[in-house]
Amino acid sequence: MKILFIGESWHIHMIHSKGFDSFTSSKYEEGADYLLSCLRQGNIDVDYMPAHIVQTRFPQTAEALACYDAIVISDIGSNTFLLQNRTFYTMNIIPDALQLIADYVAEGGGLLMIGGYLSFTGIEAKANYKNTILAEVLPVDMLDVDDRVELPQGCKAVNTAVEHVITQPFSEWPPLLGYNKLIAKEKSHTLAKINGDPLLVMGTYNKGKVCCFASDCSPHWGSPQFLQWEHYATFWCNVLLAIKNNITQANMDFAFPATH
Repeated sequence: MKILFIGESWHIHMIHSKGFDSFTSSKYEEGADYLLSCLRQGNIDVDYMPAHIVQTRFPQTAEALACYDAIVISDIGSNTFLLQNRTFYTMNIIPDALQLIADYVAEGGGLLMIGGYLSFTGIEAKANYKNTILAEVLPVDMLDVDDRVELPQGCKAVNTAVEHVITQPFSEWPPLLGYNKLIAKEKSHTLAKINGDPLLVMGTYNKGKVCCFASDCSPHWGSPQFLQWEHYATFWCNVLLAIKNNITQANMDFAFPATH
């Protein structure tokens, strides 16, 4: 299986103030290293595209995406796809990257959106996927406003579909520290809830399979307990295998085996 994983990266520009004086420093970080290593150990081939690379190198045709069994979008807002450098700086007309993804899913590709401050509607509504074509593709309805629910006390999800291949290996979740508030669409399938809201939702879009995970795969919503969870690798591998085109439950065992 081969996937394109997009997002989970950022640049930090800091101001250090020391009395009268101040200076700046900058650094670049990526948040998905552990998850990507788990996927690769599970025999999933990963092409990783950091957020800033989307603006210059995102594929320009649906055919270029067709080599992937699934696409993952994690903590990267819609503007990064829609305002690529050639459009924003030189006013070139280029394909709508989110429409390309929608077309890819419609033809049978898999799509997973993972939550975060710049997923779904996001912090201050800046992710803004509700006003894009992906609002039709995803199996959830998104809020019009900042959709974050912060849970500093930690909250454990509850499985609502205990026999599904994704949730069957475990009966208890580790605590999570927040999520994006979503509303499951009528024909979707909610596999787990957190704080009474959908956490893990499956659906279809034409020929393709789509999944939403409302919390994060990494800090800070992804708590240390979540990242150290014995089922962490199994869970993500099985989510991706479940949305792979033409996958069947019988041939999903090449990911990590269930542990108890």
